[in-house]
Parts: sequence; C-alpha cells; structure tokens
Amino acid sequence: MNSSTAASKKDKPEAAPRTAEIVREYGPFAGAPSVAGVTHDGERVWAATGAQLVAFDPASGETTRTLDCACDAGTAFDGTYFYQIAEARIDKIDPASGKVLASIPTPGHGSDSGLTWAEGSLWIGQYRDRKILQIDPVSGAVLRTIESNRFVTGVTWVDGELWHATWEGDESELRRVDPDSGAVLERLEMPRGANVSGLESDGADLFYCGGGGTGKVRAVRRPRAARA
Repeated sequence: MNSSTAASKKDKPEAAPRTAEIVREYGPFAGAPSVAGVTHDGERVWAATGAQLVAFDPASGETTRTLDCACDAGTAFDGTYFYQIAEARIDKIDPASGKVLASIPTPGHGSDSGLTWAEGSLWIGQYRDRKILQIDPVSGAVLRTIESNRFVTGVTWVDGELWHATWEGDESELRRVDPDSGAVLERLEMPRGANVSGLESDGADLFYCGGGGTGKVRAVRRPRAARA
C-alpha cells in the first residue's frame, strides 16, 4: 500500500447491513467494571480494563493472567510486545514482566480509541475525528489516514482486510472497509445495547469485541464471504 494515500468514504455507497452473529460472551471480570481495548496473542484474549490487562482462555472463559498497567483504550500485540493506549500515550509493554519499555505520544492527544498491529505498523482509531491512522511504532509519525463517516472505536486487520467498529448512541457495527478508497464493503450490526469499544480478530473465524461499560467481551463470527 502507498503509505501517503489518504482515503475518504464520505460520499461512497455502503454495503447493506447484516446482523452480527454473537457466538459467546465473556465476563464481567473480577474488579473490572468496563472493557476498552481487546487483543489476541495467538492463544489468549486480552482485555484492557482501565488498570489491568486481563487475559482469558477463549475456550473456557477462565482468567489466566493479569498485568497491572494503565489501559483505558486500544490494545495491540505485535507477536512479541503489547502496545497499549494510556490517555495521551502508547506504551510498549513486555508481556512477561509488565514493564513499560518505551512510550510514544498518541496522534489524538488523548482522544484515541482502537489499536491494532499490521504490516509493521500500529493502526489507531480516532473516535470523534472518524479516522483510522497508520503510525510508526517507534516515532509515532502518522504514515496514512483513512476517513470514516462513523465514530471509530476498535480497529483490526485480518487476511489483508481492514475492519473497524463503530459506536454511536446505543448502536454499534463492525465494518470492513477498503483501505485505499475507504468504501464500506461489509457491515455487521450488533444488537442494540451490545456496543463495541474495542475490536480484534483471532486471525481466523472470530472477532473479539470489547463491551464498554458492560464489562464483557463478545465473540462475533467473521462472515464466511469475507473468509473466502
């Protein structure tokens, strides 16, 4: 992809919505009244709950680990390290010790939402600015901007597809968008009240969605057409 491309979708037609298939709910978790960011380390799901990253086994639902850290928004995993939004910064965290190894400023200066890792970059949601930014994980420099016409919460890549979540009022969707044109290619409507604060794919059949103030994480089936 051309890193200098800026894409806008405001005047483009959108795919018709389909109903999201929620296959399982997890939580609430002990001492965690809300869930913001969500990531997946290849085995476990991690939920950002404000003061702790909570890991759980997606098969059993049991909590397996916790890391004490500031984590009020999006979470990402690059295969080795966590990246965690903590107000106006992104912390790079050692999963073994929980130690913060480095920090960069967030482009939204505290108004940032979702976070994911792909193609050697961090991708961060800008909630009220309705944007997704590709940023350099070392410097924090913005490499690319993709515009949305909805508030952007969680962000994830899977099999070369860019998905983001929305949350406006009491309504949320998962949206697959063209990373070059910004066109909305697929829409999954969540049930009213099942709002999405964070989003991550397991790399296969499921999305994991942070449930905001419900304190839950919901597993949503990835559509078969998108996996073809």
